[in-house]
Parts: sequence; structure tokens; C-alpha cells
Amino acid sequence: MKLQPIGHVESPLTDRASAPKQGDEGAPESWLVFAPEYARAMRELTAGQEVLVLTWLDRADRSVLAVHPRGDTTRQETGVFSTRSPDRPNPIGLHRVRILGVDGLKVLVADLEALDGTPVVDVKPVLGPER
Repeated sequence: MKLQPIGHVESPLTDRASAPKQGDEGAPESWLVFAPEYARAMRELTAGQEVLVLTWLDRADRSVLAVHPRGDTTRQETGVFSTRSPDRPNPIGLHRVRILGVDGLKVLVADLEALDGTPVVDVKPVLGPER
């Protein structure tokens, strides 16, 4: 299997410990910066659109199989496949974001809790009831 990043995140978030656990918990506006060879793939992305951004959580611990949800040790340990923990065997991040604007190869988004420099793997539209 070969996974190629298509770009990266530019965000004021640089420290995992102080980043929100989910995008709707106070994530700042961030940029998705695409590599030039993907310009054609992003041409229909527009302000107001909701998309799913898949990232490679490059600072995750891939050996973790179980966690206390949200880092709360009073909660029962749970297998990572039943959580949104970034620490997992294949640390793929899934983020539902809203596009605020597009500027060339950069897309400004709201609700992205990914850290600065995080590789972007893919972007997919959020589908409604009519597909």
C-alpha cells in the first residue's frame, strides 16, 4: 500500500496537548495547502461547502490499542476502534470542515483541529440524503 499526501495543514495549532479534541470545540481557522499537481482535483471546492478531510496524524503513537476516552482516566479503557483517539495503528484523521474561502492552492476551513504541518491525504464532499 502506498499513501501519498496531497498537501498539508497550516494552522496556529502546534501543540497536541493544547489542541481541541474535536473541531467544533474551538478549533481556529486553518488552511489546507495543496501541492500544485492537485490543482485540477480541487477546482470545484467553494466557500460554504462542507467536506471531509482525511489526514495522516503523523505525531500519533501507532502502538496504542486502547485508551481512556478523551484522556479521562476515570473513564473505562476502550479499544481505539471505538474512539476518535489520534493514537491508533493507522492514524488516519477524519475531519468534517466548512470551507470559508479558496485562494489558489489554499483552502481556508473552519473546525479543523489538526496540527500545523499535518499531511492531508484526501478531501471528499459531505453527502446529503440525495446522493
